[in-house]
Amino acid sequence: MMGRKVDSSNETVHRVGGYLHRLVPVVDASGKVVEHVLRPLMVELRTRDLIQILVGSSILALPVAFTQEAWDLGRSLPLGNVVMLGVLSVVFIALFVHFHFYKEYLRQYLFEYVKRVVAIYVISLAVVAVLLTLIQQCPWTTDWVLAIKRVVIVGLPASLSATVSDAFK
Repeated sequence: MMGRKVDSSNETVHRVGGYLHRLVPVVDASGKVVEHVLRPLMVELRTRDLIQILVGSSILALPVAFTQEAWDLGRSLPLGNVVMLGVLSVVFIALFVHFHFYKEYLRQYLFEYVKRVVAIYVISLAVVAVLLTLIQQCPWTTDWVLAIKRVVIVGLPASLSATVSDAFK
């Protein structure tokens, strides 16, 4: 591609096969468009994204949920610290998703952005809650605060692995 460059200032968005794509012109040294490149625009949350989030959250939820340290942290950490871990999780998700998917398109797809961030965190917490409940480490009926604290603690690494796996297309 010697002497050619991508002119992203003149790109347009098109729907191809049900998915959004960017049509980016490639120009030569004189500025003449010589071809167009079709690149996926991954701003819509689809079923396959939800499945990737589900599987991705399991990647780190499984090993962390089975550790005594995570269970003990749920018992010993003050609720305020656990809330801050939850906030930190959402901030990390929001930053990664913004810079990976929506950096140039946030204004046009703000609802999709919020939907993706919320979906990643909620699905991750649900995976962790189910897993911890199955291994009897979420005492929902006797100490629901401890159960929630454990879910949020294990939810941090689970949500980060879900976020990264969502980026693979």
